[in-house]
This record gives sequence, structure tokens and C-alpha cells, in this order.
Amino acid sequence: MSTLLRDGKVVTPDGVLDDGWVAVDGGRITAVGSGPAPAEHGGGEVVDLAGQWVVPGFVDIHCHGGGGASFGSADPEQVAAAVAAHQRHGTTTLLASLVTEPIPELSRQVAVLAELAEDGLVAGVHLEGPFLAAARCGAHDPAILRPPARADVQALLDAGRGAVRMCTLAPELEGAVEAVRQLVDHGAIAAVGHTDAVEAQVRPAVDAGATVATHLFNGMRPLHHREPGPIGALLDDERVTVELICDLVHLAPTVVRLAARHAGAGRTVLVTDAISATGAGDGSYRLGELEVTVANGEPRLADGSLAGSTLTMDVAFRNLVLACGLDVVDAVAAAATRPAALLGLAERTGAVRAGLDADLVLLDADLRPTRVLRRGSWVPRA
Repeated sequence: MSTLLRDGKVVTPDGVLDDGWVAVDGGRITAVGSGPAPAEHGGGEVVDLAGQWVVPGFVDIHCHGGGGASFGSADPEQVAAAVAAHQRHGTTTLLASLVTEPIPELSRQVAVLAELAEDGLVAGVHLEGPFLAAARCGAHDPAILRPPARADVQALLDAGRGAVRMCTLAPELEGAVEAVRQLVDHGAIAAVGHTDAVEAQVRPAVDAGATVATHLFNGMRPLHHREPGPIGALLDDERVTVELICDLVHLAPTVVRLAARHAGAGRTVLVTDAISATGAGDGSYRLGELEVTVANGEPRLADGSLAGSTLTMDVAFRNLVLACGLDVVDAVAAAATRPAALLGLAERTGAVRAGLDADLVLLDADLRPTRVLRRGSWVPRA
């Protein structure tokens, strides 16, 4: 069925169309323009936006679950429930992130998600562990962490059959630089995170092909004026895209603003790092092998450490604009355009442009989603 969205503020790669319209047919955007909308559009649905924003569907490259369900469950029904929970908040494309587990269990989880990636439910798998530094383990069981032995990395890649799209590792670990090359050679993104490295240990990993900073600032040696560490090295390097968890808990607005403005629209990506508790309320949950308690929406371990978030991409987007002071165009780049390009999906999604999938989010004046379109079909409301 065709759909025509008219009289909205449409954010396109070329700027904002204040009197904009978007035509959709067959699951794709067929035309975008401003001024009077086409009189003929296939006789389908017409939606009068009354000035609402139209932005591309959000792309989340770091998400562990939601709606009470976890991607680590290796249960297709739970995976579908988690995806649906985030779709309702505007995320039309996401990577399923997995936390540290023993290699055999992690391989089993990857294999299940690979099948679901083939079906288009998720865009692939992100391995956050087990190749992380114990000193910066965060919500990862330190007893299971290990250096990235070539055979272990290959086992996970083989289990994914091409679905492993990103792997986070600590560059100071034995074999890490070689693992970066191995990942890149297999078409996966190598990301730096959960690391206690000094700057001199980060540079070789980037030179070898690491291109993403996993939730910059969090799970990392802090920035110091005499030892920039991973934060300084990654933020300063034009080859690296930085993830930011913009829930205003993991990072203060000033920190988000400093990082996003320095990295610019071409290197800034919003992520949720959301866990199963997202949208499911306070209470007790599990993240991998660890118990997590959520109170006032903040998930924490027994020692008080943050354990992921209960963030959704619409809230991250809204926070970036309203609390951190970036404009809507830059927020669209961070929430959709740049992450889509990272995943090699720029010719399918991530922008409001003719020929791309009809992945669209309608936002009211307060930047809250009113409706979500995924591949031309309306996402059911909660």
C-alpha cells in the first residue's frame, strides 16, 4: 500500500524541508519534496502531519534487549519481543549485542541470532566481550574474560556465518592487534572498549583497522591531561566513530556536547546499550552471568556500577537536542545516518531519500514519536 506524508518538517540529507512531504510505495520511499504534495500517489493512505517532524528510522548498533527480553536468551521469541519494544520507540534497524559468556555458549547465541539476521529481524550481532580488560569490565563477569586468541575469534565468526558485524575488544590484551586485523578481514567492525589502555596501546589497534569507540568514556581509563588514554586517542583520531550513551546518566550533557561537537556529524553515533529491563520497569534482571537491579530506571550491579541502560533511541535523540544543545540535523546523523553507514546500509536506510527503505519516525514538537514506519508498514503501538 502507498502512503503519503504531507505538511511536515522533513529532515533530508540536504537539510530540513519545512513544508515537506514523503511518498512511500512498496516499502520504499519513492519521492521527497516540499510545497504542494502530489495529487496522485496510488490511492493509498494520506497522513496530514500538521508540522510534525519526519526523520529516518533510528539505527542502534549497541543494544542488549528490551521489553523484558534479552538477545542473549538465544530464544527467537524473546529476540522478537526485544526488537518490537525498540521499534515502538523508532528504532527500525539494530544490532543484537551480546555480553561476555564462555566461548561455546556465546557461539550458540551467535548462531541463533545469525538465523534471525538472515530473516531480517536484526541487522547482525555485536560481541561486547569476552575480549575485555578485567580492570574495566563493567557489567561483564571478570572470571570469563580472556585475551582474543585467534581460534576463539574464528569460532565466533564461524558461528555467525557473516552475521557478526562488530566486536569490542581491549587493545592492550595479548593478540588484540592481530584480532583487529582478523575481524576486519572477515568484514566485521573492530571496536575499542572496556579498556585500561594508555594512548600508546590504542594507536596500533586503530592503525590495524579498529574504527569504533564502544560507549566512549564508559568502561575506559579516564582522560588525563598527561595521559590521554583511550578517550583522548579515540576522540582525536579522524578514523574512529564514537558511540555515546545519551541517557544523561552515563554522561553529563556537557561531556556529550564536547565529544559530539569535536567528533562532528561524521563520527558521532548515539547508542542505547539497553538491557532487557528497558520498557519493563524497575526490578531484578540478569545480564549475562550477573544480577542487575533497576531502580528509577537505572540498572546497577550490587557494587553500584552501571550495567547498561534502559534507554531508547527516541529518548537519546531528544536528549541530544534538548539537553545537550545539538540541532536536529546533527541528531539525525548521530541516530540514523552515521550508524547506517557504519553497517554498510547507507543505500538501504538511515536517511529520508528516494530509493531507500521507508523507515521513518514521526515526532511531535517535543520530539516524541507519534508513529513509526518500518519498510513501509506502521509499527504497532504499545
